[in-house]
Amino acid sequence: MSPGFRSLMWYLLFGTRGGPNRRRLLEELGRSPANAHQLSAALGLDYRTVRHHLRILERSGAVIRPVGDAYATPYEICASTSAYLETVDASPPPTRDGRRVVRRGARPAVPSAPGGLR
Repeated sequence: MSPGFRSLMWYLLFGTRGGPNRRRLLEELGRSPANAHQLSAALGLDYRTVRHHLRILERSGAVIRPVGDAYATPYEICASTSAYLETVDASPPPTRDGRRVVRRGARPAVPSAPGGLR
């Protein structure tokens, strides 16, 4: 597994707000292949949210659709992604420069423009 792939996976699964949902999707796909609708029902997530995260994971090479791009084709987790997840499960929580990564509170508020538009 290349260092670049490990960095990309760390970013997608731990460095972004969508990471927890992506980890849940990958855990479910690790059990068995499924399409977006099945994943949505199994995880209790909105279908469009699932499609968004699957698109990101597919572009990054973490999941594939071996049957093609037809409607309702199942996704499968790639072998390299599965191997990465096994190393993550066996290792301590992610760190940056030896410090544990901790998210504190919500994102800072963005000042609104006149009229309430951002």
